[in-house]
Amino acid sequence: MKFSEVIGQQDTKQRLMRMVADEKVPHAMMLCGPAGCGKLALAFAMASYLLGEREEGTNANVSAMLAKLQHPDLHFVYPVIRPAGTPSDRKITSEDFIRQWQEMIGETAYFSFEEWLEKIDAANQQAQIFAAEGDRLTHKLSLKSSQGGYKVCVMWLPERMHTTFANKILKLLEEPPTMTVFIMVSEEPHLLLETIRSRVQRIDVKRIDDADIETALVQQRGLDAETAHRVGRIANGNWLKACEYLDASNENHQFLDMFIMLMRMAYARNTKGMKKWSETVAAFGREKQRRMLKYFSAQFRENFMSNFQNKELIYQTQEEETFSVKFGRFINEANIVEIQELIDRTIRAIGQNANAKIEFFDYALNMIVLIRRGC
Repeated sequence: MKFSEVIGQQDTKQRLMRMVADEKVPHAMMLCGPAGCGKLALAFAMASYLLGEREEGTNANVSAMLAKLQHPDLHFVYPVIRPAGTPSDRKITSEDFIRQWQEMIGETAYFSFEEWLEKIDAANQQAQIFAAEGDRLTHKLSLKSSQGGYKVCVMWLPERMHTTFANKILKLLEEPPTMTVFIMVSEEPHLLLETIRSRVQRIDVKRIDDADIETALVQQRGLDAETAHRVGRIANGNWLKACEYLDASNENHQFLDMFIMLMRMAYARNTKGMKKWSETVAAFGREKQRRMLKYFSAQFRENFMSNFQNKELIYQTQEEETFSVKFGRFINEANIVEIQELIDRTIRAIGQNANAKIEFFDYALNMIVLIRRGC
């Protein structure tokens, strides 16, 4: 992947290329930033650049390998699951899901963790970087470079690594193999061990500029300028969010339906309907349940902001905005703080494997009180 294929992020691109030109490439770096800003795309581009990819003059053989990110000196580490029915003594590593990974990155360098979980059929399992990954990676990186240059390891979401693997990667970072560069891509770097964070050069990646998203929407998705402007503004620097908005079948439409349904039942004190609603949501996977709650949190924020009658403060789709016209007045200073605290508590409970039916029914019942408080 070339730097020219990365959406926006000109400053970060120049910084990374300057490292190579000045021969000041750190043995380990960590790209950090919000979802959808293109961190992984930048990591792919940097890895390709270190392995010889250039806009012009790249060796044809190298270019062919890097086009599919299948260079022998390029290694990947990413969160995976233990497939159902796998013996407990079977060691699981990223290579067990290499086909799905290659298919995923072959389609786009921009995808979410949730999309990856769906790709590997995670269901209710929480993906992680297993302990066995340490031995595999140590062996791979101990081999000589096949092309006589750098060996590059791209590690996606290192915050999901097992403690045993963390200790092994720490040793590799302390004594890195010759001409080896680690490129970590993290959304929650604070979850990593301080000893690991202190051994990598952190590079903060900002949100994508709205103008760059608009340009990409016109060039890559064929939108007219006016639509691209609206979508770009809603995306708020997140390319994934822009793509979701364009996907008529994306789950945010389902989340909006669930949100509207619950708010109407809360106002009407329809506890029977709420019980059915909570049973439906309980059937979602835990990752999807968390995504839904985060979506609800964003909608409460937008409905609260709608009371200020300033469209520049609102970031909603047309469908969301239509519902907010009448509903927004129920979300105000009397309940917004407690509503968000309730969502945070429910997210924590779901993450701790609490009974989903009980948690969501309790959440729904609490909404009756909170919505009424805002009347």
